Amino acid sequence: MDEQKKTYYIDVGSGEISQSATSSTWSYKIQADSEEITQLRELFDQNYSTEWKNFFRAHVPYVEYHYDRENDAYDSTIQQVYGMLHKLGDEEAKHHIESMNILPE
Repeated sequence: MDEQKKTYYIDVGSGEISQSATSSTWSYKIQADSEEITQLRELFDQNYSTEWKNFFRAHVPYVEYHYDRENDAYDSTIQQVYGMLHKLGDEEAKHHIESMNILPE
């Protein structure tokens, strides 16, 4: 039996997922079931962890951005986040993400 999808409001910058449109600022409106929300939360958690690694790495001046695995990991995960938001989002979300040219062809 398919689980009923619910409306969620997402802020990528903070990694916030809410069912209330008025409780905080949001950028994307999506329809998702609990499994999809769990996947999205895991991606946000993964990026949060990577951001801390990047913070510490930023204090090592001789490592350039394009040679940094943590930055590659962050970029890959953020692409996955936007991919999910594109798949689950309303038309406005889809159009905005497409205009960003962040998703692979």
